[in-house]
Amino acid sequence: MQEKLVQKIVEEVLQQVLKNQSSPPHDGKIPIGVSARHVHLAQAEVEQLFGENYQLTPKFELSQPGQFAAEETVVIAGPKGSIERVRILGPARSLSQVEVSWTDAMKLGIKPPLRISGDIQGSSPVTLIGPKGSVVLNEGLIIAQAHIHMSPEDSAKFNVMDGQSVQIKVEGIRPIILSNVVIRVSERYRLEMHIDTDEANAGLIQQGTVAEIVQHQVNEQPIPVKVQSPVVAKVEKPAIYHYDKKLLSQLEVLEIDAQEIVVPKKTIVTALAYDKLRELNKTLTIRSE
Repeated sequence: MQEKLVQKIVEEVLQQVLKNQSSPPHDGKIPIGVSARHVHLAQAEVEQLFGENYQLTPKFELSQPGQFAAEETVVIAGPKGSIERVRILGPARSLSQVEVSWTDAMKLGIKPPLRISGDIQGSSPVTLIGPKGSVVLNEGLIIAQAHIHMSPEDSAKFNVMDGQSVQIKVEGIRPIILSNVVIRVSERYRLEMHIDTDEANAGLIQQGTVAEIVQHQVNEQPIPVKVQSPVVAKVEKPAIYHYDKKLLSQLEVLEIDAQEIVVPKKTIVTALAYDKLRELNKTLTIRSE
């Protein structure tokens, strides 16, 4: 529990640093990150695979703030084969998900759908094997749709919106055009386009290559994007919300519908939480113990 608390604080600090940094001049270039096969796990699956109360061990930070590659790996298995030492990415999520390339899927003997990360309903089943046990996911195996992470500021600069599809061009030894690349916008994101290893191999793309948007597409059937904070139907809003957890972050501020949030004196309130409170004109009251 304490490690989770520290990890959350670190993530908020990283976001605050990014927020305070001046944005580089917009030159139309988007850095590309190549995503190899990997696994996202819910805490329940972490414990089934590695043992009770087990916590993922960060190996190195990823480009997106607060995300990390873990020391831990698992075996992913399908009807025709398996792939060993598949890296887990942390922190733990609400739902487990496995992302592979089409080449990987053929080795496993599975035909997973092409989806945006987080959209796993009705996707392919897969088995995960760890040192302490195994887990059968009835759904969760996907081929990740190429997408671009960006902040709201970057979204304004590129004149695009969350969920929109664009066509991008990649220069290099083998120039290519990729269509239906989905825009994903969040204050938590840093500008970067993510493609899988098959797409990278097709264009001889290496880490650090840049892309540019050449066409803003309009999909007849837009690719569904999983919204991180679902919109709740309008109900009568409570005036005061008593929050009793050890840490209040900007995510909790967004999720709490009340105008006044009351926290114990011992609760840590992050800098981004204070910013969000001011932005939403909410009141924070410190409760004496």
